[in-house]
Amino acid sequence: MPRALLLENIDPVAAELLGAAGFEVESQRGALDEADLTAALDGVDVLGIRSKTQVTAAVLRARPELAAIGAFCIGTNQIDLVRAAGAGVAVFNAPYSNTRSVVEMALAEIICLARRLIDRDRALHAGSWDKSAAGSHEVRGRTLGIVGYGNIGSQLSVLAEALGMRVLFYDLEEKLALGNAQACTSLEELLERSETVTLHVDGRAGNAGLFGAEQFSRMPRRSLFLNLSRGFVVDHEALRDHVLSGHIAGAAVDVFPEEPREQGDPFTSVLRGLPNVILTPHVGGSTQEAQHDIGRFVAGKLVDYTATGTTNLSVNLPTVALHGSSVARFALLHRNVPGVLARVDALVGEHGLNVDGQVLATRGELGYAVTDVSGPLPADLLDALETLPEAVRLTTFARRGR
Repeated sequence: MPRALLLENIDPVAAELLGAAGFEVESQRGALDEADLTAALDGVDVLGIRSKTQVTAAVLRARPELAAIGAFCIGTNQIDLVRAAGAGVAVFNAPYSNTRSVVEMALAEIICLARRLIDRDRALHAGSWDKSAAGSHEVRGRTLGIVGYGNIGSQLSVLAEALGMRVLFYDLEEKLALGNAQACTSLEELLERSETVTLHVDGRAGNAGLFGAEQFSRMPRRSLFLNLSRGFVVDHEALRDHVLSGHIAGAAVDVFPEEPREQGDPFTSVLRGLPNVILTPHVGGSTQEAQHDIGRFVAGKLVDYTATGTTNLSVNLPTVALHGSSVARFALLHRNVPGVLARVDALVGEHGLNVDGQVLATRGELGYAVTDVSGPLPADLLDALETLPEAVRLTTFARRGR
């Protein structure tokens, strides 16, 4: 029976789907460090993680039999994707499943900051009645600047406009504006024209330190700032300085350069205790609806891959989906050089089999071919395929009914 290890409190629907597909499933609430993860992967075929667990090259080397990794979140920068691809380990994530949850939280925080609801709440809890309109504003008519116009940024754009906000956006790639949103030609232009700035960038290394003292100083005085993207993108010391000086009137931060590994661990940040600052523990996408959808989506991809070799929406392998049925199926991940498919088909023919269906895709230095054949796979054919000079990983699949 294949084994699956799910870490970081992944929604139970993932274990249910994997269990129904024949996996023995072990679930753990917390993340694991490199040494503990290496030990825990003994005998594991499929690994499920969220954002805290780091799957390094050393981890992948220690468990060469690992077939696939599911990132039950949007980002995959916690996984060595190049090493995983080279080892034939498919990686899947959930790029869309929690988009709405993040967008709704961003909108809620924009309104809370504009109305200074956090300060009003704290005052009442402290026993002080502070009924005043000072510093409290509607969001209608304000200009929202969105840095990163992907799935989250673009949906936020539409809903913010419905609230009466003017929307500007900046992205490294040219993006089609939705509604009445306007693209800015530079980050500097967006900062100078926006009263509220929200970050929705990805985890690429080039975004480290994207937002610091220079960027905060370009924003109009008494602006609002949000980061629900990646913790390493923002200089928190610079943000603290600009909040204390009054240049930034309020901020909401959901992600941090260093985050506790498990529930209940202590949290430290230079942003703690600041006025009109909302701090949340990386919960932008953590609604029950989003986590259920993510669990179902990623587990489904893992089941499809291990059962049929389908790599649709894999983030590191060529995309292949071979439909139909046959007596047997194998998948060969190989180095992307000319002639590999011809040699594969020749070997199939030499062993008295016909190719019933076949699909090949390439991605960079790798090629991935899935082949259906007309009869059971002889052991010597599998040996021949595995020993091809270009072979990276050969996978066979259970008999499939006609």
